[in-house]
Amino acid sequence: MFERFTKAAKDLVRGAADRAERSDEPYVTTEHLLRQLLATSGTAGAVALAAAGVDSEERRAGVERGLDEARRRGGLTRSDADALAGIGIDVEAVVGRVESAHGPGALAPRRPWRRGRTRFDADAKAVLERSLRAAIGRGDRAIGDEHILLALAASPGIPAEVLADHGATYTAIEAALPAVQRAG
Repeated sequence: MFERFTKAAKDLVRGAADRAERSDEPYVTTEHLLRQLLATSGTAGAVALAAAGVDSEERRAGVERGLDEARRRGGLTRSDADALAGIGIDVEAVVGRVESAHGPGALAPRRPWRRGRTRFDADAKAVLERSLRAAIGRGDRAIGDEHILLALAASPGIPAEVLADHGATYTAIEAALPAVQRAG
């Protein structure tokens, strides 16, 4: 499938893998893909993200903070935390107690990176597969970073939740793409 990726999509995936390696994480995750896309400029995906509402350094920083907050909660989405609150578990209190005993970021998963091996977690693999379906559904011959962005917004989980919090819903991104593609 990688051979069908545009240069922008390949750069995005490689950049996400580099991010995972630099932070000593064992897998490339959907969060790495989104963080790399936030750091990108001038590509169809970056332009569509801006057109969908993540259009300033402040808004990109807000998305980054949202990803950081979810990481601090051990990868729980806000809807997960709300569900736990419904049965009497205060996730923030649990996180606070764990961090007071073990230090900040204690719930964030970390294991050594295996050099030379780019491994993707199941959610990241699913996003890349969904990006192929997004490209096919739009009648595009190649998979661009805009298709990865669509797949991130369509996949349940933290990236979609954080993007939606900043107005970049699947619908908003999809609506932005025709204008982006006409301009490109």
